[in-house]
Amino acid sequence: MAAISITNPGSNYFRFSAGTKIDAPCIGASVRTHFSNGLPFKRGSSFRVRCSVKQSEGKTSVEAETIVNGQIVEVGNETGKVSFAWEWPPLKSLPRRYNLIGTTSLAFVICNMDKVNLSIAIIPMSHEYGWNASVAGLVQSSFFWGYALSQLPGGWLAKVYGGRKVLELGVLVWSLATALVPALAGFFPGLIFCRILVGIGEGVSPSAATDMIARTIPIEERSRAVSFVFGGLSVGSILGLLFAPPLIKNYGWESVFYIFGFLGIAWFSVFHYLSEDQPPVGATSLSLRQPNMSQKPLSSSLGELRNSLKEVPWKEFFKSKAVWAMIYAHFCGSWGYYNCLSWLPTYFSEELNLDLTEAAWVSVLPPLASIFTTSFASQFADNLIAKGVEVTVVRKICQTISFVSPAICMIPCSVDIGLSPWEIVLILTGGLALASFALSGLYCTHQDISPEYASVLLGITNTVGATPGIIGVALTGYLLDSTHSWPIALFAPSIFFYLTGTIVWLVFASSKPQKFSSTE
Repeated sequence: MAAISITNPGSNYFRFSAGTKIDAPCIGASVRTHFSNGLPFKRGSSFRVRCSVKQSEGKTSVEAETIVNGQIVEVGNETGKVSFAWEWPPLKSLPRRYNLIGTTSLAFVICNMDKVNLSIAIIPMSHEYGWNASVAGLVQSSFFWGYALSQLPGGWLAKVYGGRKVLELGVLVWSLATALVPALAGFFPGLIFCRILVGIGEGVSPSAATDMIARTIPIEERSRAVSFVFGGLSVGSILGLLFAPPLIKNYGWESVFYIFGFLGIAWFSVFHYLSEDQPPVGATSLSLRQPNMSQKPLSSSLGELRNSLKEVPWKEFFKSKAVWAMIYAHFCGSWGYYNCLSWLPTYFSEELNLDLTEAAWVSVLPPLASIFTTSFASQFADNLIAKGVEVTVVRKICQTISFVSPAICMIPCSVDIGLSPWEIVLILTGGLALASFALSGLYCTHQDISPEYASVLLGITNTVGATPGIIGVALTGYLLDSTHSWPIALFAPSIFFYLTGTIVWLVFASSKPQKFSSTE
């Protein structure tokens, strides 16, 4: 009996024929699998076998299907080992949506590394160039100018060209701009321009990721996919805050921009190779409606771009109460998030009297705790949906936790009740960690109500959500100079927006699918 091993990843089982001959005294055949050679297959997996018997020169031959490379085949009372040819690189053997989610999450890791590096480097840069808090706030807020400007174009481009291409270009733009910061830091307009470019590159990324998730991930897996991708932001914050201080101490503040920028360029090279080498991700019919602009004349492509822009049902979006709830909730969540991301290292350094390294290490705690919270929140949300709980109810529960928790934790930090610095750190860490429940609340709602326009909807809400980075970060610096009070400058506005955002979300939010156009 002969068998030859040829895998077919496109099916639910594997077709094979093996170079090893196995003699069998009987017609019946069975397959027993063994977990061998470290191959990533579950122990006890079962496989179908189809046999055909031919009598030729007194020997029985069998053609069998559905066996894994390198597994043990048992036919009758005899066993033989099937040979295999392992595919390389290993990523190619994974489902394409896992490759997509993994590489996108890695892009978000680098995204926040390039975002938080300035929150640490701003301290020695301010000393070197003589900046006060208002100027430092202006430098940090310039990122959000580009971030806000690129939201709607990013969402529209993701819908037209697909999220993969938009994300790829965005990473390249922000990485090159990051690497240019040291060269232009002494020229203030050049520094502002670089940070705006970083914001533009990073601004298209959420819409690109949302487009890819909406097109490829089923709703029962969506909370985990969104949490895994956007959870890369927390990992990026941790790595950025951990590596920036020793790099600055040993090699100067310029080093963080060179090194972190290089990481993004390296990601672009790898992702570009993977996207070209693999078939396009096309799990749904939505991708079929994306026009292929690259193969058409320029005039024709521009015409189709204009038509696709006109086809977006802008008026219908703004007639929806659920869309307005997402817009305001995004604004409120971003006010607390961006201000804490930008100012907490300085708060820990100046208010709690920690040095640069200690302030950076303490700033790691909220995003580190968020990783564990995100994992729990996504499982919590998906399990509730799988048990039949209405999706809208699940999203409201998660978003309420995300808003109320940091608001409650900021209140004792805003008043003098004799808390020690480490008690303040722990309270803030707990509140900001629970804010990551938003990844299973607000950030899933765009895909819930309209997979077709999810990227455009996120572009709309993220445009408004970026304004706290422009206004709030700069306003915090101005209030610090004016009042010299961290509770007034940082905590009080965040508490206000968290609480009002909760009320609006509970009253108006909805995850019910909505038809904004006849094509959906």
